[in-house]
Formats: sequence, structure tokens, C-alpha cells
Amino acid sequence: MAFQTPRHKGPHSVGLAIKHLQTLRRRDFLTGGALIDGQWVPGRERDLVIDPATGEQIADVARCGAAEMDMAIAAAERSFPTWRELPPRRRGAILRSWASLVLEHAEELAILVTSEQGKPLAEARQEIAYGAGFLEWFAAEGERAYGETIPSHKPGSLLQVRMQPIGLAAAITPWNFPVAMITRKAGAALAAGCPVIVKPAPETPLCALALARLAEQAGLPPGVFQVLVGNPVELSTPLLNDPRVRALSFTGSTPVGRLLLEGAAGNVKKVSLELGGHAPFIVFDDVDLEKAVEGAMAAKFATSGQDCLAANRIYVQKRVYSGFVDRFATAVAQLRVGHGLDPTTDIGPMTKLSVANKCMSHIDDAVTKGARVDSAKQGADLGPNFVPPTLLSDVTEEMLIAREETFGPVAAVLPFDSEEEVISRANASEMGLAGYVYTDSLRRALRLSEQIECGMLGINTASFTGPPIPFGGWKQSGLGREGSRHGLAEYMELKYVCFGDLTA
Repeated sequence: MAFQTPRHKGPHSVGLAIKHLQTLRRRDFLTGGALIDGQWVPGRERDLVIDPATGEQIADVARCGAAEMDMAIAAAERSFPTWRELPPRRRGAILRSWASLVLEHAEELAILVTSEQGKPLAEARQEIAYGAGFLEWFAAEGERAYGETIPSHKPGSLLQVRMQPIGLAAAITPWNFPVAMITRKAGAALAAGCPVIVKPAPETPLCALALARLAEQAGLPPGVFQVLVGNPVELSTPLLNDPRVRALSFTGSTPVGRLLLEGAAGNVKKVSLELGGHAPFIVFDDVDLEKAVEGAMAAKFATSGQDCLAANRIYVQKRVYSGFVDRFATAVAQLRVGHGLDPTTDIGPMTKLSVANKCMSHIDDAVTKGARVDSAKQGADLGPNFVPPTLLSDVTEEMLIAREETFGPVAAVLPFDSEEEVISRANASEMGLAGYVYTDSLRRALRLSEQIECGMLGINTASFTGPPIPFGGWKQSGLGREGSRHGLAEYMELKYVCFGDLTA
């Protein structure tokens, strides 16, 4: 059974992914087994891997089930004592070796990303470098999992706080960043001393399995890093129900995150959730419009719009509203749509047909309710997963796109009058992952940095992520943080120790 079935094939891109995959030096990146306890398991059944641009089958992978997941959990539990006791510097050396191998095979990994996810190859290359950066960061950060000594309130006693690895960790990763989301989670867990089981998205298994090949080559012992592909519900259930799994990290939609949080409550797992976004992008009338448009293009159309950080509501102050819309429309019209392996492509296919359908439903709803539409009018003849980059202006709060995350190349622009008004509108969402503010007023920037309800805020920039920063959101955009020293803490427990009678 395939998770996606072959669909309409674009006129010029048939076989493009297969042609590129045939150039891979590492042919084992395409063998498609599961890594369990140091063994590559072929599986009794196979699932197809589909090029989202053409609907063509490009590979097949082993389909694992609950029995295989139980084997992986047992193997991880066996590996934990030895991995935990390994000095942090030695664990870090293995992570650095893994990062070096990722960079050595960066072009091959980028081809895998584009072939199964769809994003333009240039962006896939950026993701590989971004992903390797997390391995390098946590390789060093694991040596800095410092505890503390507390000034004692008890005469003759010594009070300590220690940071210790929590135990077996599970990572459920998404399809939009199929390399970086694995390294961001696994790098932190492994540096902390925890073995990791990865369940990647069924749409993008090749990247995860290729990372597993490189992890094995880097020296990660059997059972310490394992990857299983299969039905999400069947594989997630053992991870939720088994008390040996102490920590669960998930990146994906808020509805699925709620279900996982509920399931993990049965044995009180430590849960980290990076969920949906609905980012406001606020442009004030004192800012240079060219810079604001440049930022909006980056914040909206990176990864073809399939990014939880994407600007979903672009608020523009009325005095500069028409000028911004005109410049924005000109920039949107220049975006080229096509197969991600075509070097001229700016916007690739949506990875899933359901995402493309949601984009089109948001456009239809907005037009029905009075929005003006400007589209590059490309993509319709390439196949059902393609969405033309579209600008919707005169959007109102009653439209679906103003209330829901679109997750595609559709930009919604809304006018506003005052600072107080736009803060209220920006915060009127159950989501609070990221936000953007463009203003030349330092005082205004400081005010909004306090008042916008989100976990991450960019002031006059659309680029603010990376290994050193705590990535995560407020409200229903998630729990916990990834990256930074805070990301390491997600896989560690605090232990307080009191030494008494030291004066005896």
C-alpha cells in the first residue's frame, strides 16, 4: 500500500527525479530498509515513495509495524546505560563525525530532499547545511550540561543540582524539513545521553534512512539511533504506551499534537511539541517598502510556503498599503513554478495533495468574500500538487485564510490603522509560534517585542532561526524549545542531591 498513488505527470519533468537519483554515489541511500538495533531490516511489505511533482514512484521502503517498534524500543533500552556513561566529549566526537558526513554528502542528500519533498534544490541544499549545524552545535553543547551548587540553608550540608539524561527518546518528524527536523531533535537527545527512535513522515522516508546510514558510519552504536517507517498511528501507539519511552518530540499540526499529548499523559512522558503557526507580518508606514516587500517574500514563499514560520497574515498600515501591495504583486509575479530539480524553479509542488487543496479552498473562500486576487498564473498545467503563487489583498478577518494556517504559496494582505489595533488583531489567534515586525521606530519595535504573543519575533528581518536559538511557540503552537541550550534540557532531568552531616 502506498501513502500516495501516481497522479498526473507534468509535461517536462517526468523522470527528472529518477535521473538525479541515479547519479547518487551512495546507492545504499535508496535501499529503503529500517534501521533497528544496528541491523537493516528489509520488511515484509513495502511502501512507495512518490515524487510530488509528477506522481512517479521513485523508490520503495520497508513498512514497519508495532512488532518492529517494540523491537526498537527494547534495543534502545539496552543501549541506554552504555551511551549514558560515555563521556560527553566522546558523544560529541561521534556527532561531529556525523555532521561531517552529512556535509560530505550534502548534494546527494539535497537531491533526496527535493525528489521526495518537492522544494527547490537550492533550498534543499540550505536545509542540509542547516541540519548539519544542529549536530555540530549539540556536539559542543552536550559538554556544557552544567548543574549548580545551591548555597545551603541547612548547616553542615552541601546542596547540588545535576542534569541527567531522561532515557529513551522518540522523535516524530514532519515532511517539510525532512533532514533538519531529525538532526535538531536527535542531536539534542544524543548529546544529552539518550538513545533516539525516529519515526519520519511517510512522505519523506528516504532522507531519514540516508541520515541513519551516515549515523551508523559515524559510529553511533546499535540501538542508539534507529529509524522506522510505516503507518503513523501504528508506529506511534507503542511510543505513547510504552513507559520505557521517557520523552517524545513531535513537529507537525496542532490537532495531531493534541492527540499525542493526550496519549503521552497515560505514563506522564516529557513531551516537546512544535506545532502549527499563523504568523503575523506587520508593516508600519515608517519603513522602507522595498525592504518590507523583500522580507515578506522571504517569510511567505520559502519552502514554497510549506513552513510553520510562514507569514500567514500580512498587516500593512493604510498609508502605505496600496504601495506595498503593488510592489508585492510585482515580486510575486516573478516567481517561477516548476519541478524542484529544475534550477530555474522558485516554487515547487506541494508535498501532499491535501495541502494544495487547502490552498485553493482558501483562495476560493477569500474571493467569494471580496478579496482581490493577483496570481502568477503558473502551475495549473503542471499537476494537481502545484499551487500558483498568489497574492490576496483586501483580506478581512472573516476569511478562512485570516483564521487558519494555509501552508502554501498564498499571501494574504490586510490593512490596519493603528498600532493598538494591529497588536490586538495579531494576537487574536490560538497560535503563537512566530511573528514579524517592520518599523524604523526603535521604541515601537521594543513595545511590540513585548506585546506580540509568540515564541519568536523578527524585527526588520525574516531570517532568525539557527542552532543557537530556542525554537518554539506559545499557546497552541507548542510546548518546549528546540535548538540552543534549552533544546538540550528537553532530554534531561534535574536531580537535587543534599549531602548532610559534612561537619561530623
